[in-house]
Amino acid sequence: MAGGVDIVQLRDKILDARSILDRAVVAQGVCAEAGVPFILNDRPDLALDLGADGVHVGQGDARPALARRMLGPDAIVGFSTHAPAELDAAAGEPVDYVSTGPVHETPTKLGRPGTGVGYLRHAASTTAHPFFVTGGVTPETLPPMLEAGARRFVVVRYLTEADDPEAEARTLRRMIDAAW
Repeated sequence: MAGGVDIVQLRDKILDARSILDRAVVAQGVCAEAGVPFILNDRPDLALDLGADGVHVGQGDARPALARRMLGPDAIVGFSTHAPAELDAAAGEPVDYVSTGPVHETPTKLGRPGTGVGYLRHAASTTAHPFFVTGGVTPETLPPMLEAGARRFVVVRYLTEADDPEAEARTLRRMIDAAW
């Protein structure tokens, strides 16, 4: 967060609900101290129980409308899309943002092929929702994504595997801010 991360999502596809909540309490506290919104992935019920700032749901999770009803009008609700038809269908959803990708194949989304930069161009030219890019965001892959119109990025492995995550976050943040 000190390097420029401005929203944090806890995403764990393996842990049971109680273990997710245990980790979420810690992460939420750190985010609150830094003044950064904290959201949970997939689980509007746990986000409600925790009092998280919001939730991110995918194509196979609870519908965004249900997440919105559960968490209320002030919560952050995000929604994953992986293809133009999904993005177009998201236009009527009560969400604050959509995610697009993964642009490049990534172990974070096992078995899902990369969508390519063309999908970002489609998102930039068609969606009214702010959109985040997922999948393989690094300083090397960022320039073509920026050229395609992307301005918001989900970064996982590049930061979690970095020797100095704060410095790497600053690098990405400078590149993104320079494109604006």
